[in-house]
Amino acid sequence: MPIASSVFLFITVCGQKGGVAKTCTSIHLASVWSSKGRDVCVVDADRNRSAIAYGTRGNLPFNIVPVEAAAKATRFADVVITDGQASTEEEELKHLAAGSDLVLLPTVPKARSVELTVELASLLKDLNILHAVLLVKVDIRQKRVAEEARQALNKFDLKVLDGEIPLLSAFDKAENQGSAVSQAVDDKGRSDPRRMSGWSAYCSIAKQIQCLISKHSLDTSKTNSEFPLVA
Repeated sequence: MPIASSVFLFITVCGQKGGVAKTCTSIHLASVWSSKGRDVCVVDADRNRSAIAYGTRGNLPFNIVPVEAAAKATRFADVVITDGQASTEEEELKHLAAGSDLVLLPTVPKARSVELTVELASLLKDLNILHAVLLVKVDIRQKRVAEEARQALNKFDLKVLDGEIPLLSAFDKAENQGSAVSQAVDDKGRSDPRRMSGWSAYCSIAKQIQCLISKHSLDTSKTNSEFPLVA
């Protein structure tokens, strides 16, 4: 009988609204860690079941399950990624993010998206949940817009991960075929020339997430040791 493993990472990806690459981010972080030999499970907590739909189009090397099946499906996983519902309702967010090592907030570099992310981050701060912002769908021809969005987020003392996820047609191709962007091909079976820039971006983000969680765990442990429990 197999023994349940301890979860090495528990990530929740939340979007303040649709169209912010929430499912794309969940799938690609899962793909990165799966490529490194981790046993990954994606939990689809979105009412639209976008992650499940993504997975059914191809043959991704990890499980994608509805939230109702999460308890059993994640039992032996090293990494659990929850593709969350797009919502800013506090009680729903509280239940969704409970127990997460990190809540990741994908954000497109547009004023309204930044505003909604700030609102969502404020709720997470009140709940004392570690969170970080990821800039997504960044047009390389409009880097200044992305930098302005980063500066606006920094003004609210938000952790914004280094680098951005580029706006690429390769991501659309990958979604249509149910694969990671590194495998994206066109209708004639030719590899997308920019597919690896998208893949490299998510590899970098996955590494940053691991470092951020590790640092937070060390800081938490240090704080607890400075204030030991007394009888």
